[in-house]
Amino acid sequence: MASSPRQVMAFDYGLRNIGVAVGQTLTGTSSPLAPIRARDGVPDWDEVGKLIREWEPDTFIVGIPLNMDGSDSEMSARARKFGNRLNGRFQKPWIGVDERLSSREAKGLARELGHRGDYNERPIDGLAAQLILTSWLESRG
Repeated sequence: MASSPRQVMAFDYGLRNIGVAVGQTLTGTSSPLAPIRARDGVPDWDEVGKLIREWEPDTFIVGIPLNMDGSDSEMSARARKFGNRLNGRFQKPWIGVDERLSSREAKGLARELGHRGDYNERPIDGLAAQLILTSWLESRG
C-alpha cells in the first residue's frame, strides 16, 4: 500500500532570517514562503506556530550546513538544535538535510530571475529553503 501524501515544511536556518518553504510528497512540488526573522538564531516562535497551523505539515525538513569536508560546524549544531526545538514544541518529526552550497545556489538562481543582489531588502532565504526541500523530495525517488 502506498504511503499517504505528506505535507512538509522546510527551514533554511540562519542567525537573522530563517527561510521557509512548503511542499508535498504526492506531487513533489514546493514553494518558498516569506522568511521568519530571528535574533541570534532564535525565531519568533509564535510566528512559526502560525505558519505550522496554516500549512499543517506532517514533517519538518531542516537544512544542516555542513563544512565542505562533511564535518559539523557551529551552525550545523545550531540548526540541529533548531530541529529539536521544532520537534519539542510542535510534536512533529524533523529530518536534517545536507544543505552545503544551497545559499550559493539560491543566489545564482535569484540572479537568473532578475534579483539585483539586494539580499537585505529582498531576502532569498525562502528560495534556499525551497532548494533544500526539493533536494529532499528528489532523494526520495
